[in-house]
Amino acid sequence: MDIKSLEEKSYFLRQKTLETCLKAKTGHVTSSLSCVEILVSLYYGGFLEINPKDLEDDDRDRFILSKAQASPLLYTILADLGLYDLKELDKFAQKDGIFGVHLQHSVPGVESTAGALGHGLGLAAGIALRAKMDRKLFLTYTLLGDGELYEGSIWESLKFASHNNLNNLVGIIDRNYLCTTDFTENLVELEPLTDKIKAFGWNVIRVNGHCFKSLFEAFDNLRSRPSRKPTMIICDTVKGKGLKVMSYKPLCHGVPPKGEDIEIAKKELNI
Repeated sequence: MDIKSLEEKSYFLRQKTLETCLKAKTGHVTSSLSCVEILVSLYYGGFLEINPKDLEDDDRDRFILSKAQASPLLYTILADLGLYDLKELDKFAQKDGIFGVHLQHSVPGVESTAGALGHGLGLAAGIALRAKMDRKLFLTYTLLGDGELYEGSIWESLKFASHNNLNNLVGIIDRNYLCTTDFTENLVELEPLTDKIKAFGWNVIRVNGHCFKSLFEAFDNLRSRPSRKPTMIICDTVKGKGLKVMSYKPLCHGVPPKGEDIEIAKKELNI
């Protein structure tokens, strides 16, 4: 896809994600919208090599959504790729559906159930190590929320991956500067994040997480293993991107728009 097509796809995914969460009256809207361009780059930009018609292909790339609260977005992408009907999203968070508010492995195309913070990077590192041992060439990607970086398991996994030279592992941080109740730098300061992760032996790239050109440059050439180190891509983003009514508002975490904000949000995304 060209950049214009990717931008149009991103807009559609934002619309559908919002519609899904509004219908269910639950779901992490802002957490989903902050990482739209990241997942569009992976799934539609050609960087994540998977075959939707053969989800058990052992040579496929793996994608682990560690920030599993962004499940509505991933569910929407997988439906758009044809793994199930888009109408199934009407059952999001419903008893007769297969979609939990947090990510569920029972959904076609989902590699792992997740929800508790801090698990994805360790799981991805284990998959990457297994690939090394079995001489497999696939890449393992994992998307983390910056709030997850408060978990000690993340830093243990950073050390483990570096020690084992897992240059087939690509971590991605959705750096939207917001946690559940406040801005990250008001809670426990994370910056200088680039320097901290480099100190654990990783290559670090920092980009605008809403710019396809920057994202493509970051993902390009990773398959050629230019270094023995694992790579972390820090993506500066806006939590709730596309919805001004929900952006930069900590207490909008984990919920769709409510009250008069519903119509404002619908108007912003032309729903």
